[in-house]
Amino acid sequence: MTYAQLQNLADEEVVATRDELPDELRGLADKLPVVHHHYPSAEILGDQFEPDVLGMFVGAPHGSATGDTNDVPAQILLFLGNLWEYAEADREVFLDEVHITYLHELGHYFGWDEDDLAARDLD
Repeated sequence: MTYAQLQNLADEEVVATRDELPDELRGLADKLPVVHHHYPSAEILGDQFEPDVLGMFVGAPHGSATGDTNDVPAQILLFLGNLWEYAEADREVFLDEVHITYLHELGHYFGWDEDDLAARDLD
């Protein structure tokens, strides 16, 4: 599958996932950009992430902007090559993982920690 095809599938899945959210969460999610990368760069990974990370939330969680002009804008990063490899090139597994990863990272935007995400089966 080409990277462009993975982008299209991921975009469709993110839109479908947003459409399933309750209204109060959907409004917030609609404003949060989702950026696709084939794989994470060394700069994105830093020292705290493994190269096979599926996605990440960067920026300040909703309602907690620091006011620092150097803040990275809040956004979700999805690493489509890693998601495709994790899914072992299975389209349905890929879509399911995009769904789960998007919701997991969206939870971080809402300020949920790992325990909150686990309680919602998003770990």
